[in-house]
Amino acid sequence: MTGVWTVLAATAAAFVVGFAWYALVPPRLAAAPDSGGGQAAAESPPWALLVELARCLVVAVVMAWLSTSVAADGVREALALGAVAWVGFPVVLLAGSVLWEGVPARRAAIHAGDWLAKLLAVAVIVTAWG
Repeated sequence: MTGVWTVLAATAAAFVVGFAWYALVPPRLAAAPDSGGGQAAAESPPWALLVELARCLVVAVVMAWLSTSVAADGVREALALGAVAWVGFPVVLLAGSVLWEGVPARRAAIHAGDWLAKLLAVAVIVTAWG
């Protein structure tokens, strides 16, 4: 099983990747009418950062378990694992939210990109260092 330090490093990476992703979203895209609600990180209450950190920890633990379970070895297999997890979970869930809940496709695409970056980074860390 992947070590605690590796999981914590992957947690930190997911946290940083998420903030970087949304910081890089062009303002005109983020401000578009269909980009959705939600608060900017600067406007969020302090406890929201702790919840986000906990979410990142869960992602890191689950990806570490998956990586160990499928005996992923090396960066190529880590990237494949991250991509498969991305398609199988966030993409499916986000597509359902667009289809059934009326979530704007642009908002879902922004979130899908964030999830892809996070899952690839986490998968590489827990596989390569695990």
